[in-house]
Parts: sequence; C-alpha cells; structure tokens
Amino acid sequence: MIRLALADDEALVRAGLRALLNAEPDLSVVAETDDGTGVLDMVRRHRPDVVLMDVRMPRMDGIAATRALIAALDTPPKIVVVTTFENDDHVHACLRAGADAFLLKRARPEDILTAVRVVAQGDALLFPAAIRSLAAASPHPGHPAAAAVGALTQREAETLRLMARGHSNTEIAAELFVGVQTVKTHVSNILAKLGVRDRTQAVIAAYDSGLIQPGGAP
Repeated sequence: MIRLALADDEALVRAGLRALLNAEPDLSVVAETDDGTGVLDMVRRHRPDVVLMDVRMPRMDGIAATRALIAALDTPPKIVVVTTFENDDHVHACLRAGADAFLLKRARPEDILTAVRVVAQGDALLFPAAIRSLAAASPHPGHPAAAAVGALTQREAETLRLMARGHSNTEIAAELFVGVQTVKTHVSNILAKLGVRDRTQAVIAAYDSGLIQPGGAP
C-alpha cells in the first residue's frame, strides 16, 4: 500500500484527489493539510510515502515546505509538486529544493495515478522536459557539480543520460544490454558520487555540470 499525504489550501482540490486516490486498492490518503506550515508535523505523524504538495499556499508555500522536509528528515517522503502551470517558476524552485516530480492539476486522472506510482517506485524520472527547462540558464562546466559528475564511470554517465530522458531502470537495462540489477547498482553509485538523494537531483546536477546540454536531447 502506498501511503499518501495532501498539502493544498483548496478544499475542493484535496477532496478530488482524495476520492481519486482512495478508490485505488494500492493507494491510501492518510493525512491532509491546508497550509505549508503543517506539512512537517503531518509527515512526522503519519509517515506517508509520497506528499502531493501545492506550490502556492498561505503562510508557507510549497518551496519552503519542501526545504523543511528535506532538512528535517533523514528519510523524507517523495515530494510531488502539484501546480496549475507547467512553466511556473515556483515549480523549478521546488525541484531545486528537493522535490521529486510535479503534476499538473489539469492532468487526466489516469495520469495522476500513474505519476504517483512511478514516484513511489522511484525508478523513473517524471517530466524530464521540466528539468531541461530548469537547467536552460545554467550550462556551467565550472559548476561545483562538474567535479562530481567527472568522477562517474563511462557506463554511469551513460546511465545518467538515459535517466535524464525519463527512462526507467528496465528501459535503461534494455538500452545498455545489461541486467536491471546492474542498472540499479549504477544508479546507486551515481546518487552516492553526486551526493544527491534521487534521480531528479542527479539529472539537475548533470545539466549544471554541462554533461547534458540544455535545449538538446539528453
């Protein structure tokens, strides 16, 4: 069972998401809050696997709430930013702060369900186009991430490029003609060498370092 928590100041949005998610046998909404200031306490009390986080909330927005979770918890839940606009600068700030992915509020119900499951599983990157947009202003070969990315082996770098395309571990294994367990080992090594907690942050580091060029195919 995937345990979910909702952070959104709009009661109607929370109600819609709750009904959609609770209708699935493998998903359960275990907690809700209407303000970013309540997110940390909610997560500590209920230990959800995934938090669906609104960007714009009163008193504390989704960016600050995301930072608070990442800073306060050794093993924070997956954080999915929920937003109205795909090109919202606040979404980019949330991803930089440590969020794992984002959902559009206008997404189809089946896409929301798929996204939640993908994020909970943690072996694929959602919406890589958003990461390319995020990195568009930062092709920095001299960026601090460059040294860490430079320590990757050739196969790890290839794996990172495929991660940036949104490939799952299974898809990467097929592309590289290796086993899924080998890919999992590469991904673990990449995260450790880059000092990041998830695939999203690894791909951001790849763009920051210049390993992947914004505006082009990863």
